[in-house]
Amino acid sequence: MNSIIYRITGLMFLAVAITVFLLIYLANTQMTDLFQEYVTVQQMEMHRSLMTHLNPGSEGQAVMLGTSELNFLTSVHQSLIWVGVALLVAGLAASYALACSITTPLRKLSAAAIEIERGNFAQKVPVTTTDEVGSLAVIFNSMAETLDNNSKLRQQFLANIAHELRTPLAVIQGHLEGMIDGIIEPNPKQLTSLHEEAVRLSRLITDLKELSLAEVRQLSLEVKAVDVNQTIEQALYMLKPLADEKNIIIEQSLTLELPPIMADADRICQIFYNLITNAIRYVATGGQVAISTELTKLEEQAWVKVIVADNGPGINAVDLPYIFDHFYRGDKSRDRRSGGTGLGLAIVKQLAEIHGGKVQVKSTVGKGSTFYVLLPAKVREKALTSSIV
Repeated sequence: MNSIIYRITGLMFLAVAITVFLLIYLANTQMTDLFQEYVTVQQMEMHRSLMTHLNPGSEGQAVMLGTSELNFLTSVHQSLIWVGVALLVAGLAASYALACSITTPLRKLSAAAIEIERGNFAQKVPVTTTDEVGSLAVIFNSMAETLDNNSKLRQQFLANIAHELRTPLAVIQGHLEGMIDGIIEPNPKQLTSLHEEAVRLSRLITDLKELSLAEVRQLSLEVKAVDVNQTIEQALYMLKPLADEKNIIIEQSLTLELPPIMADADRICQIFYNLITNAIRYVATGGQVAISTELTKLEEQAWVKVIVADNGPGINAVDLPYIFDHFYRGDKSRDRRSGGTGLGLAIVKQLAEIHGGKVQVKSTVGKGSTFYVLLPAKVREKALTSSIV
């Protein structure tokens, strides 16, 4: 009896029953009294008119209801009782239908929730109404879809981690076993190769740690005033050998007298380093990479905008929404020659967001890609207006 359907049905039926009983009682009582009064008045009028001629002193005699009148009242009472019974049955049916219309979707939601608890996230419940229950069903379906997507992403995430860790570990293990068995003679070249793989493995683990801390907003920051132009020049200086190796031309168009931003200088440098490295990696030999800065205003907020553009192959439209996801790469084979681990842009996004900023991208296949980094700046309105103009 603890089911909602029984409680709703009982409460609705009780309300209908009380209403019907009150109406029948009041109708029967008033019907008898009023009808008797009506008959009495009519009979008194008839007697008065008759006795006026026959016996002028015989007024005030009691009047009794006849058989016809009693039969009439009885039929009316019975009719009211049958109407009351009909209303009770209709009320019970309506209450039960109302309760079922509420509880049936809830039962389906409950069953789907149990399946989700068991790990079956691909659950959908039908949305048949637009009321609160229907809205709950829509929210539930959205939640289930998000959980299902997150589950698939987690599985893919673990598979990608295994793939990225397996390659350097396999190289290190193979070389070490060869050295132990005497097949490979230890020499500076072999040791350098092992060291590079160890460094790459260490960098991957460090990136994963920083990314996880950034996502939960627990990455430690040493906030101070940062000159964005100077930080970009620092990143370009570190990446100059990589650009020269591919004979890539790097163009700079840095707006002078940009206001400083309050941020962690090392993290901001990492944002620019990752974006420029990504551009150099995908641009063909002899290509171009352009970096520019400007002060802009968006949503009543002053922003320092950093633009990194390249004339590389561009990004497919189907890949564009996912390029900031962990380990995502357009090359499904994950060939090392065609890109990195797929963590660089994910780190860029998280580092920008923990500084209150945002990162955006536009790309056209065959023409190149452009990344926009917006970082909040606190400047006076007059300075902002003059800078934009």
